[in-house]
Amino acid sequence: MGRHGTIANRKSAQDSKRSAMFTKYSRQIIVAAKAGGDPEFNPSLRVAIDKAKSIGMPNDNINRAIKKGTGELGGESYEELQFEGYGPSGVAVIVEALTDNKNRTASFVRSVFDKNGGNLGTPGCVSYMFSRAGVIIVDSEDLDEDEVMEVALEAGADDMIVNEDNFEIRTEPSAFNDVHQAVKDAGYEIVEAEVEQIPSMEANVTDESAIKSLTKLITSLEDNDDVQKVYFNCDLDLE
Repeated sequence: MGRHGTIANRKSAQDSKRSAMFTKYSRQIIVAAKAGGDPEFNPSLRVAIDKAKSIGMPNDNINRAIKKGTGELGGESYEELQFEGYGPSGVAVIVEALTDNKNRTASFVRSVFDKNGGNLGTPGCVSYMFSRAGVIIVDSEDLDEDEVMEVALEAGADDMIVNEDNFEIRTEPSAFNDVHQAVKDAGYEIVEAEVEQIPSMEANVTDESAIKSLTKLITSLEDNDDVQKVYFNCDLDLE
């Protein structure tokens, strides 16, 4: 194929992934904007817009998504869904989706579980192993740990975990927007900010076949436009 073909294929894959991320974040903005189209008075919308801008989504796309959410423009109506199940080796998996077709999404998720050694379960079958928490990742380069922690705690954060190249601020979901705004106002570089499902117990997977099937299950789910987030309770490198 040659170098040119390889680069072209890589660029095509990157463009496709970028387009998929635009779709996911547009849906988040549409849903958030239902509570009001002004980000100054709608913290959830403000966070969704920040995430969209972080991946380079054009302002036209953002504004169009807001107008769809507020009803100024006609468009799809998205429903929030959560699926729970088990992957290979009994790994707990939670799938969060935004969809305009519940049956299509449910059928797809079930199929991915079935094809990759998993089992889609009933609501509540694995969610007890997770707890919802706000997670704000801040680039720690040239920052004072105590200063960042003070800003976070004063805004209502529960804890801050110091990693090799970042600070991971944890909050209650109800305090997430306030802490996110305080960290942003302080001028710190936010790498990622989400309300996530944090596992309270970890599964240990060592079988190579199970790891391969689990990786395929998770990546297949994440590649779908309807799927917003996939959470699982084991240490798995998806890169």
